[in-house]
Amino acid sequence: MADRRRRGWTDAGAEALVVLIVLGLMAVSVFTGWVAGRATREETTTVTVGSGSSTTSATSTVETTTTGMTSTAETSTGTTSTGTTGTGTTGTTSGGGSSGGGDAAAGKAIFANYGCGSCHTLEAAGTSGNIGPNLDEAKPSRTLVVVRVTNGKGAMPSFKDTLNDKQIRDVAAYVASSTGGG
Repeated sequence: MADRRRRGWTDAGAEALVVLIVLGLMAVSVFTGWVAGRATREETTTVTVGSGSSTTSATSTVETTTTGMTSTAETSTGTTSTGTTGTGTTGTTSGGGSSGGGDAAAGKAIFANYGCGSCHTLEAAGTSGNIGPNLDEAKPSRTLVVVRVTNGKGAMPSFKDTLNDKQIRDVAAYVASSTGGG
């Protein structure tokens, strides 16, 4: 009979194959993370509320699910500025103006008329919604309310296309003054 030699992987060849497989899996993981990160990227929006000596600024991170480049929108004079992406528009902000921080009495009517109480608990408005945060417990600042009403977050939709800058400042003044959020 003929002498048959068994052919197979050498130890070095098997180790090299295992290393290549591990490196390939790592590359796939990195790529998947990069794709997921781009799909849920965050943008920073700076909002200035008020005018003159009563101006307050705050920066808030706003989640977005666009796949294009995002931009930062800033305002300090009460104008609206919008950042544009490759796939849509993001980052609209509102600022101060001649009325400063807003009219809480007008904000009370806006809070009631636009159904804010169906999602939020606010004792001053007599509402007990539980979809969004309890505003009495959260005590949000005017600036945070302006950012959330303008841009939305999570289950809360953006109201930038529904309310004008003054109405947003008014509801922010109402919520902040009603909760002691400042």
